[in-house]
Amino acid sequence: MGTNEFEKSKVFSFSDSVEYSGGGILSKTVLKKASGNITLFSFAKGEALSEHTAPFDAMIQVVDGRAEVIIGGKSHILEAGQNIIMPANIPHSVNAAESFKMVLTMIKSE
Repeated sequence: MGTNEFEKSKVFSFSDSVEYSGGGILSKTVLKKASGNITLFSFAKGEALSEHTAPFDAMIQVVDGRAEVIIGGKSHILEAGQNIIMPANIPHSVNAAESFKMVLTMIKSE
């Protein structure tokens, strides 16, 4: 795994592939390609990604816990098993209402 990606042809569970830190955000690259990437995150309760924009659509899949995702000023509460797509160029932020894990998938367009 010299690329820091997950090992290929090996069964894994997102929820077991990243631990919770004592007070921060951890991330692991699942796949990273020129066409986009998939990243697994864990957030300690109260942690956040501040409001920002991205040039591509991105999808959040909540694996464990609960999070608040704010897109264009509108709050969305997501729980394990729920997903949301954040549109390109629209301000968004992510807040850990409690400790949670998510998979972020970003697919780049030309």
